[in-house]
Amino acid sequence: MNPIISAPELAAELAGPRPPVLLDVRYQLGGPPGRPAYEAGHIPGAVYVDLGSELAAAPGPGGRGGRHPLPDVAEFGAVMRRAGVSATSRVVAYDGGQGWAAARAWWLLRWAGHQDVRVLDGGLEAWRGELSTATPTPSVGDFTPRPGGLPLLDADGAAELARTGLLLDARAAERYRGDVEPIDPVAGHIPGAVSAPTMENVDGEGRFLPAEALAARFKDLGAADAPRVGVYCGSGVSAAQQIVALEIAGIEAALYAGSWSDWVSDSTRQVAKGPDRG
Repeated sequence: MNPIISAPELAAELAGPRPPVLLDVRYQLGGPPGRPAYEAGHIPGAVYVDLGSELAAAPGPGGRGGRHPLPDVAEFGAVMRRAGVSATSRVVAYDGGQGWAAARAWWLLRWAGHQDVRVLDGGLEAWRGELSTATPTPSVGDFTPRPGGLPLLDADGAAELARTGLLLDARAAERYRGDVEPIDPVAGHIPGAVSAPTMENVDGEGRFLPAEALAARFKDLGAADAPRVGVYCGSGVSAAQQIVALEIAGIEAALYAGSWSDWVSDSTRQVAKGPDRG
């Protein structure tokens, strides 16, 4: 199914006989928490889900697992049930507009076995309806995670895929090249990875490009001919947006959830710099 939904389509579904469960996953790297923004106004019926504490676990010793490791499966299931998610629910996640945090929720639910999940295209900025300050109390859902619904990579798997398939680096090009590194302790990229910044998946309003344009983009990057495709970023969040874009283009991709922040937690792993794959 299409992994995204437009704001008009969402409005129609919310007014219909089977409204989706709405997850507000607003998050800004290095910015203020998303809950105050949620409390100031959200799409009516949306439940706030915190990316840092509910869609990620605490980093491991020495940064192992990256800055946003995958959450404990049982705890993630409990969070989704409290939000009202059941096995048969439609689910729509939205954020402030980048699509990164919403894609993280989409990816986790799909990986955990839920099939009917979509990202609001353009996020809250695309919504033209009323906003609410009421905190909903949904009925507890029955969703039980069954991991394995989407492919997942660890560091060794990412290194192998960079050699034998196509590993896309979803960070900004200057971080890929190693010109700057504002967050992680080491600059550069995984040897063999190809630069593919997430911002090139969307238009100026943060909406995903049409499927044909995304397919052409990823074909130019080598995805059409690669036996397997994987994606990483800094901590496994923006890479999920890239996986949504790849799915729109009809290409399955694996997520290196630990991403660059996990890769550089082990000083024995090689690092490449410059514009080439290395």
